[in-house]
Amino acid sequence: MTVTRIPVFGDSPYDVVVGTGILGELPGLVGDKARTVAVIHPVTLPELAGPVTGVLEKAGYDVLAIPVPDAEAAKDVHVLSSLWSAFGRHGMTRTDVVVGVGGGATTDLAGFAAATWLRGVRVVQVPTTLLAMVDAAVGGKTGINTPEGKNLVGSFHPPAGVLCDLATLVGVPRDDYVAGLAETIKGGFIADPEILRLVEADPDAARHPEGVHTRELIERKIQVKADVVGADLKESGLREILNYGHTLAHAIERVENYTIRHGEAVAIGLVYAAELGRLAGRADLVARTRSILTSVGLPTVYRDDAWPRLREHMKIDKKARGAKLRFVVLDGLAEPSRLEDPSEELLEAAYRAVSGGPHA
Repeated sequence: MTVTRIPVFGDSPYDVVVGTGILGELPGLVGDKARTVAVIHPVTLPELAGPVTGVLEKAGYDVLAIPVPDAEAAKDVHVLSSLWSAFGRHGMTRTDVVVGVGGGATTDLAGFAAATWLRGVRVVQVPTTLLAMVDAAVGGKTGINTPEGKNLVGSFHPPAGVLCDLATLVGVPRDDYVAGLAETIKGGFIADPEILRLVEADPDAARHPEGVHTRELIERKIQVKADVVGADLKESGLREILNYGHTLAHAIERVENYTIRHGEAVAIGLVYAAELGRLAGRADLVARTRSILTSVGLPTVYRDDAWPRLREHMKIDKKARGAKLRFVVLDGLAEPSRLEDPSEELLEAAYRAVSGGPHA
């Protein structure tokens, strides 16, 4: 059993542990000061929580398993309140630990619950989807959604560790797995072009968790994020590059009431960001962006009647400063920069290039 440990540096350093059949690493990440471990998991996937609770119980912890709604429905203030109540009823103290098991929505919720309980307790993330492994569970961003937008309420709360057991990916539905490739591909454009080369060399293999390059793709994308968040935890500068493609993506998710997969929205957002950069006189990476996303089965267009609603939702973007929008664009491959306060004509022209009927 080969285990890779990818360190995330900063004020609260931790490791992202990657391997197959490595749940035995979990007690070491939880630590010996905890008495109770709250395991938060999707209600629809109890089989994910079973092995985790079993390992923790065998290690002598008092395990509190708490099911939550699946996907974005979990990231709700009422669900968060129910977690606080469960923690309180069980007498969780500052030395106890929260473990998030599941996709990105579950790890976001678990992280925020840990960040806010007793002003902060330890959290260990056990992501079980590609998207969560390469993005959501790494970096310490936690949060919930509101009717006004996605992830507008949250905190920066680095985990004590992240455990990526690649064995869990085999059971992930194919469309969900492919959606996770959007964040992986994003990492190739903003920082590590070798990711793009590996996907382009064998797009079909990239679509499968058993693919020949799967582990390398995952570890490379985690390394991209580890490098960025280790240097800028609280998104004061460098970390903004991780939002490449996300301004439009979050607006699409809001218009779709979170029924579209995050990765599918990100894929469309990547094309929009590429078009915006091209029209602004930056790098022209549109053709390559469309080609690589299409090759793995991700969407690159969105419906042509949605712009007014999308533009309204884009006003409430975490990168905005006052009334001015800020976008991450590319000056070249792996050369991210910012585009500040683009004209309405430029924004709309870029959208016309990605509009083309209902989303895939």
